[in-house]
Amino acid sequence: MARLIFPLVLGLGGIAILLWLGFWQVDRLAWKEGVLADINARLAAAPLAVPDDPGAARDAYMAVEFAGVPVGEELHVLTSGTAQGTGYRAITALQLQDGRRILLDQGLIALDAKDAPRSLGPLNGTGNLVWPDDVNASTPAPDLGKNIWFGRDVAAMAAALDTLPIMVVLNNADGLDARIAPLPVDTSGIKNDHLNYAITWFLLAVVWAIMTLFWITRILRTKD
Repeated sequence: MARLIFPLVLGLGGIAILLWLGFWQVDRLAWKEGVLADINARLAAAPLAVPDDPGAARDAYMAVEFAGVPVGEELHVLTSGTAQGTGYRAITALQLQDGRRILLDQGLIALDAKDAPRSLGPLNGTGNLVWPDDVNASTPAPDLGKNIWFGRDVAAMAAALDTLPIMVVLNNADGLDARIAPLPVDTSGIKNDHLNYAITWFLLAVVWAIMTLFWITRILRTKD
């Protein structure tokens, strides 16, 4: 029986760890589904006026309505993987009727239309407040000479366009240039792989149990 102690400890210990990881992913799945449900509820809510002092923790994905005029230059963010293909997000300063200037992500323009002149008439529309996570330590610095950015850095873009650090991603608007395709916010790009991870850990626990049983069976069949 002494020969069985190590296989039993190793086997039961491994099974316990793998099962714990599986149930942890089940908990993470429930958490992520709650997050997605909250975001979808905010996206579907009736739009309100842009708050005076919005915050990321309180107002992320809040549906807003606005009336204003795009002013100044556009900033172009190289973007791929959208339903409209690869192009540039057109980020402009939007002067609201109350005088505030905010950032407006109007949508996608084609690669070859980057520098084409666009109409900048008044816009009346809806969108969502966002604090994008496009920028991290590996994101290249913007090529200011070519006006190409590689992520939506709200603080840097607000400084470049002299706006408040508030960004609205356009949903739809009257007066939008026809060459711009809005990219409304949705949850399709938010990963939720926790169910797959949970299934993987549980299957590994089953495999570990089978291997442990096979090992113990071989020991028991071995003659002294």
